[in-house]
Amino acid sequence: MQPFPTGHVILLCVTSAVGNSEAAIAQRVHSLNRPNLVSMGTIVWLSQELMFFAGLFAMYFVSKANSHGDWANQAAQLNVPYAVTITVILVASSFTCQMGVFAAEKGDVFGLRRWYWVSAIMGLIFVAGQGYEYYHLAHEGVTISASVYGSAFFITTGFHGLHVIGGVIAFFVLIARTHMGKFTPAQATAAIVVSYYWHFVDVVWIALFSTIYFIQ
Repeated sequence: MQPFPTGHVILLCVTSAVGNSEAAIAQRVHSLNRPNLVSMGTIVWLSQELMFFAGLFAMYFVSKANSHGDWANQAAQLNVPYAVTITVILVASSFTCQMGVFAAEKGDVFGLRRWYWVSAIMGLIFVAGQGYEYYHLAHEGVTISASVYGSAFFITTGFHGLHVIGGVIAFFVLIARTHMGKFTPAQATAAIVVSYYWHFVDVVWIALFSTIYFIQ
């Protein structure tokens, strides 16, 4: 995963023949999106991340298979309705993130900032919600060192949480870069790349959520 002036933002330095028309700028920005070497490189990198999470899933299922009656009792401490709530927030952030991408492709820097701010805040809400869940589980005696279940739960969700934090940081970095000068094709590409990462994080969580909270 890398990563707007008043009025309509000039996205590219256009030739005198093209001029500074908004239509030309939007067309140039829209044309840079896919395929793109940076985007393709990001997809390859995310494929490696997918293998990493596949290893975590394997660890989770192996731990469950080798547990000795303690697993179900520990899993019973999970607050499923609460987890559903923060999951809905994270999944919804994928839609707001994509709205930001659409804005970037149109050269709408203000729309990009607005939607990426919303996405980042929703990501922070998810992380804070997960932190509260950790506190509740620790209070009930479910910790990373107390049981096999605790180790599997905190390792899998913890690594995912770190990826969410990484995505939130990427949102903030990209937003900050749009304030440093005119909107450029590189920044529009960065917005698309960040969206790839964020959608990946959301899809991984849906799989983790289904595994941990519904396949107990």
